[in-house]
Amino acid sequence: MDINFLAFGVYPYIALAVLALGSVLRFDREQYTWRTGSSQLLRRRQLVTGSVLFHLGILAIFGGHFVGLLTPVVVWDTLGVSHGFKQMLAIVAGGVAGAFCLTGGLLLLHRRLFDPRIRATSSFGDTAILIILMLQLCLGLATIPLSLGHRDGAEMIKFMNWAQGIFTFNPQASTYIADVHWVFKAHLALGLTILLVFPFTRLVHMLSAPIWYLNRRGWQLVRSKRAMPIDRRRIGVRR
Repeated sequence: MDINFLAFGVYPYIALAVLALGSVLRFDREQYTWRTGSSQLLRRRQLVTGSVLFHLGILAIFGGHFVGLLTPVVVWDTLGVSHGFKQMLAIVAGGVAGAFCLTGGLLLLHRRLFDPRIRATSSFGDTAILIILMLQLCLGLATIPLSLGHRDGAEMIKFMNWAQGIFTFNPQASTYIADVHWVFKAHLALGLTILLVFPFTRLVHMLSAPIWYLNRRGWQLVRSKRAMPIDRRRIGVRR
């Protein structure tokens, strides 16, 4: 059986199935692990800058990939957006977002690897998924010079047809990207692997949307220690 078919015709369904089923099971059975495990109390330095850059970049990248790959070609044609313009927009916007995300991610990784307290409280999965994301970002940025060689957008159409073919259960979806550069294929394969391991990492917090807070009744009152009266008789303290 063709390796290209296994990697990009079968593996995507395995990754998506594990992503969906694994996330539901983890939320149902291990809700106490459904968190990011913030290390802000251990060391605030680098966290704010790194976190902001990383999250801004990754949100832009995710949105760009989602819209760019899954919007049918006919929609772009109807809107009058040429394939060449869309290709250059993806290169510029993706490059800027990728640089932001990579810079922030490296700051976060530096904290996790070189701060003894944070390293001691980090699990193998916490560090591993961050390294994998950095590698994926590097692969994504490495595709930019290759994409500049296909400014007509023809190469991009292949990835759109592949992604949409996967979601429409087209058995020939893998053939659309059979002849693309290996860097693109490595980027796609690692991206699918991230989806595969997603339910078993801290990335699950991306699926949390606490919209119920918008309809929350009342306010939470927080008092300082000085404002809290102390009943000495109840705690057994003599004057």
